Amino acid sequence: MDIRSLTATYAVSPQIDLADLPAIKAAGFTTVIDNRPDGEIPPNLHASEMQAAAEALGLTFVVNQVVGGAMTPENVEAQGAAIAAASGPVLAYCASGNRSSVVWALSQAGNMPVDELIGLPAGFGYQLEHLRPQIMALAARKA
Repeated sequence: MDIRSLTATYAVSPQIDLADLPAIKAAGFTTVIDNRPDGEIPPNLHASEMQAAAEALGLTFVVNQVVGGAMTPENVEAQGAAIAAASGPVLAYCASGNRSSVVWALSQAGNMPVDELIGLPAGFGYQLEHLRPQIMALAARKA
C-alpha cells in the first residue's frame, strides 16, 4: 500500500487490496473512495467486495468509478460530495492514484488555490498542469 497524502484530510493510492483495509482504518481514515472501474480489476477487488470488507471495519465506502479519459461532471460532483460528507480523512484509490488526484483537484476547484490543486499532486508525480484552465473555470463558476 502506497498512500500519498495530498492534504491532511485527503490521500490517494494505487489499487488497494482487501488485506490493506485494516491498516487504512488504523491510519485514521474514515472514508475510502473507489475511483477504479470493476472492468479493470479481478473480481476479488470489485467494488462490492471492497465495500463489504470496508463497511465491516466501520469505514464509509464510496463507489465513484472513473473511466480513464472519460471523467464526467457527475464523477467530479460525487467526489466532492463524498469528501464534504466524510467524518475524517479520506483515501481515494484507482490504478495509480492519478485519476483520484484529478477528480479531487476538479472537485475542490474554488475551495483551494489553483496552484495548490496542481502543485500538491505534482509532489507525487501526478501532472495536472494541463487542467489549470478547467480548474480555473470551475472555480469561477463557484465564485
